[in-house]
Amino acid sequence: MNGIVGIGIDIEEIARFDALIASWGGRFERKIFTEREVAYCCDKTRPAQHFAARFAAKEAFAKAIGTGWSGRFNWKDVEVHNDAVGKPSFKLHGGLLDRFGRMNIHVSLTHSASYVAAMVIIEHLDKHSVI
Repeated sequence: MNGIVGIGIDIEEIARFDALIASWGGRFERKIFTEREVAYCCDKTRPAQHFAARFAAKEAFAKAIGTGWSGRFNWKDVEVHNDAVGKPSFKLHGGLLDRFGRMNIHVSLTHSASYVAAMVIIEHLDKHSVI
C-alpha cells in the first residue's frame, strides 16, 4: 500500500538553544540527542544551530507519526544523520524502528541566521515501489 502516513513541520529559534545549552550544562543535549548527534553538532562553528535543526526534525517526526511527545515517543529513537553532501536522513531505533522502519521517511532542514525549520513526510511503500 502506497500513501502518505503523516506530515510534520516545526520551526525553532536558534537563540533558545544557545540558552538551553548554556543553562543545562550538557544535560539537555544528553536527554534529547544521541552521542553521534552531540558529536556532530559540537564539531560545528554554531552548535546551537545544529542542535536546533535536529530538535526541529525530531519534533516534525513526532508530529508526522501523530504522537507528539507522548510516552511512546523517545527522543533518542529518532537520530538525524547527514550524508557526505549534507542531505539529512533519520536512523530509527527501538519501537520507532519496529513501527516505521519499513516506511520511506523524507526529512528536509533549512535555517536562517535566527531560525531553523524541518519538514518530515512518512509514506508507506509496497513491494513494487522504487525510490
